[in-house]
Amino acid sequence: MVVLAFLLLLAEPAADLVLTNARVWTANPGQPWTQSVAMRDGKIVRTGSNAATKGLVGPATQILDANGRLVIPGINDSHIHFLSGSLGLGEVDLTGACTLESIQARIRDWAKTHPDAPWVQGGGWEYMCFPGKRLPARQDLDAVVPGRPAFLSAYDGHTGWANSKAIEMAGVNKDTPFTGFGGFDKDPETGEPTGIFREGGQRLITRWIPPYTREQRIAALEEGLQLAASLGITSIQNASGGREQISVYQDLLTRRRLTVRVSMALSMEKTCEPFRDLRGRYTGPVFRVAAVKFVLDGVIESHTAAMISPYADAKDTAGSLSRTRADFIDTVRACAAEGWQIYTHAIGDLAVRTALDAYEAVPAVSRPRIEHIETIQPADISRFGQLGVLASMMPVHADPDTLEVWSRAIGPERLPYSFAWRSLEKAGARLIFSSDWPAVISVDPFRGIHNAVNRRTRDGRPAGGWLPEQRVSLETALRAYTASAAYASFEEGIKGQIRAGYLADMVVLSQDLFKIPPGAIHKTRADVTVFNGKVIYTRP
Repeated sequence: MVVLAFLLLLAEPAADLVLTNARVWTANPGQPWTQSVAMRDGKIVRTGSNAATKGLVGPATQILDANGRLVIPGINDSHIHFLSGSLGLGEVDLTGACTLESIQARIRDWAKTHPDAPWVQGGGWEYMCFPGKRLPARQDLDAVVPGRPAFLSAYDGHTGWANSKAIEMAGVNKDTPFTGFGGFDKDPETGEPTGIFREGGQRLITRWIPPYTREQRIAALEEGLQLAASLGITSIQNASGGREQISVYQDLLTRRRLTVRVSMALSMEKTCEPFRDLRGRYTGPVFRVAAVKFVLDGVIESHTAAMISPYADAKDTAGSLSRTRADFIDTVRACAAEGWQIYTHAIGDLAVRTALDAYEAVPAVSRPRIEHIETIQPADISRFGQLGVLASMMPVHADPDTLEVWSRAIGPERLPYSFAWRSLEKAGARLIFSSDWPAVISVDPFRGIHNAVNRRTRDGRPAGGWLPEQRVSLETALRAYTASAAYASFEEGIKGQIRAGYLADMVVLSQDLFKIPPGAIHKTRADVTVFNGKVIYTRP
């Protein structure tokens, strides 16, 4: 009896949850595939065959039978603006509306169903969806919202569209000065604002929009968390933030209602000094702050991305950097001295080169990142691997259905190195993938994986030969959303793989990505999402 009691003390405690009968892609090079996973206290305690985990099943153990379905580590969206996206769930959604009539109808309907909203706001419009491929005008909004101020962002978030009421309330006219990055468009005949506000110029309008209350922000985040769970997203790297966002996330964390792991990069304008006291304060496995983000240029569609040579369809401009090269290098050096990881938004080839120059000049930056990299010069591709710069890219931004205006602006000479995923990978760069939600046509990670693997439209059309040589393998795409994404936030030792000792985040999929035709990847859904060893979502 004494021996039996001793053996019972030595026995491993039962698991809280055992996933069984699965095809588990682990992202662990030492054990790429397994069949069953046992979890306890939020961590994976054993992987192996069904028989290997059977001994950890106790009276209170929950059994999740995958019935042969594919299981992968939880999706890590490594560049997202989660609070903005969550707030947008309650605003005008123009995603997918691509005629003036359909856009106006959605705005009109929202305004009617939200009569007490002081502003009509939202976004998602695309640059090519207005008559004659022109940009929208304030008169287009006035026709459906004449009496209330309205402001709608483009899908990329870099251009805003205001109606006459909003412009009037903001006191903006042809004589309004603007200094900084961006501005607003003026009618060539009258000089009055057209309704288009670019980059920093959007603040001329947005500063007049009443801010959301704390309660509204928390409620929006909780709705966003439900959406994330339904998509298999268990980790995010928030590419913007400040003290107020930190406070809201901490509120949810304290109440144990935060069901994604958040690694936040703080939004920076000039220096890192205003946030010096936050360095090293938040380092937990669910919420951490260890990075800062700078915006070096704009976007291709509005000709605000910084290019080495002029735009193909606007020979009078090549865009511009938001700050000088020397100033940015000095800023990177100062932030690196304080221990921050650095994200740099760089879309145009000049901005990408400038970011690389800064990282080369300041090797003290740990795991430096460049965000977007939509265009790049061939000579700069190898520098990513040489300098250890992470290539943070959004495959869904290269959806062929949205690239007409983009491609026309870039021109044929630069096109071969557009969204150059495979070229960067072959040159030794580590790819990390994300959505950039809400600055995107879809936050669905499987839409992103579909684009990365296929470079085709969802209906399978090749989209006029949209650079198939830049496609990546399915495994590369999956790693970019899991194991490599964890590396990007210094968490590769605790998540991003399904292996003993790691955090128990994983998703059961509706299709086996390794067995279906690649063109069907976008149809994949999350059937079950597990976060911290608990089932947080089951698809109806």
